[in-house]
Amino acid sequence: MKFSFGTKSKVKTKKTILFVCVENAGRSQIAEGFFRKYASEGYESLSAGTKPISQVNPLAIQAMNEIGIDISKQKPKDLFEDMMRNSDMIINMGCMEKNYCPTLFIPKVIDWGIEDPKDKTIESVREIRDEIERRIKELATDVSVAEDNNR
Repeated sequence: MKFSFGTKSKVKTKKTILFVCVENAGRSQIAEGFFRKYASEGYESLSAGTKPISQVNPLAIQAMNEIGIDISKQKPKDLFEDMMRNSDMIINMGCMEKNYCPTLFIPKVIDWGIEDPKDKTIESVREIRDEIERRIKELATDVSVAEDNNR
């Protein structure tokens, strides 16, 4: 997969990768945490949801803590148009609720189709976490290569 990035603004120095899902409580929060760990300098991660709930899934927090990444301070956030406009790449984590699916609202989105950890066992959440980590490592490598090629 190849990515290229246009310049959005002369003021903006970091490129933003936006991870979206419906509740912004599990998958997108995990992805935000992993991207912060694996991304090259000059990139930042952000997550949001079309129908966010009040807190991050406790099992997602636990699963991430088990591998040394603390997402306990992250909060679910509403997805706003300016977030989408100001992001260099938008990744939809997957949809369970079709009426609130981010792909309905976001043009040119990459859809990963990852299972929702909501109401799953810790073992299932770990499997979901590991799949997200694999994809984030690949994404971090791809954007780093794209950045090197654009220099």
